[in-house]
Amino acid sequence: MKKSAARSTAVHVPEPDAAEGVAAVERALSVVAALETSDQPVTLAEIAVRTGFYKSTILRLLVSLISWGYVTRLPNGTYDLGPTAFRLGVAFTRKNALGHHVVPALQRLVELGTESASFHVRQDAENRVCLFRVNSRHATLDRVEAGHSYALLRGAAGHIILAYAGSTGPRYEAIRVSGFDVSLGERDPSCAAVAAPVFGPRDTLVGVISLSGPRERFGKGEIAKMKRLLGPAAEELTDNFGGIWPF
Repeated sequence: MKKSAARSTAVHVPEPDAAEGVAAVERALSVVAALETSDQPVTLAEIAVRTGFYKSTILRLLVSLISWGYVTRLPNGTYDLGPTAFRLGVAFTRKNALGHHVVPALQRLVELGTESASFHVRQDAENRVCLFRVNSRHATLDRVEAGHSYALLRGAAGHIILAYAGSTGPRYEAIRVSGFDVSLGERDPSCAAVAAPVFGPRDTLVGVISLSGPRERFGKGEIAKMKRLLGPAAEELTDNFGGIWPF
């Protein structure tokens, strides 16, 4: 008598829809971003306001984020970034070659008596992030901090990023001709900045180096002096990153 064929016990699990998978990742990253942009731990209600998600959705995402260490839940019920986020930051600092060149360049500028020196890169469609910052020796400073995000549409560094992303208009065309931009009271009415681009291979914009501080220290003479110091610094960084300084 023939043996009956063994029945497979394997269960077919349908693959998740790619779009759904991407959406879930984006929602999880939005929760992490809500924590990253807050100076204090946040409540579930605050995360909902910041992300626009339902609390039930956030709670499902938090289960995975907490499990992987990206988020931690504090005893009082609030949420903050977890140890994995810290490890990523340490790894970025260790592996990112930008810092090995950029930080000494910023320090040299400050030693020459400039305003505070910063290096910015594009974060997303609307924002830039300050990767490195060296405060000036002046008693009063502007409020720019490494790791914080700032709008692309406000400030000299943001306008330079937009200029080399293809934005059109007289201001962006002037940036591409001169290699500099100046902002007076755009991001903060009491602050100002001068910025210049830094390039890599194939004319790719690596980032923007800027000098910023209180607006009253940005007269025409001061701006001209800052440009004379900032230009060579941007050129040297461009050389270090394998680019060609076009100005």
